[in-house]
Amino acid sequence: MPKMKTRKSAAKRFKQTGTGKYLHNRAGGRHILTKKSSKRKRRLGQATEIASTENARIRAALPYGL
Repeated sequence: MPKMKTRKSAAKRFKQTGTGKYLHNRAGGRHILTKKSSKRKRRLGQATEIASTENARIRAALPYGL
């Protein structure tokens, strides 16, 4: 059986924690920042865990983890 290929786009977008969960960067923190509150901008800078409904898709895209 040949090796499975990693989806490189997913590898660049996600980070794996020590316990095997995946983190992603939040959307909306690049531009049009003047109307967003400081609290909101601060939160947008932090990575967050992916939704549980996306777990299967991410694991399929990253067969060997990160």
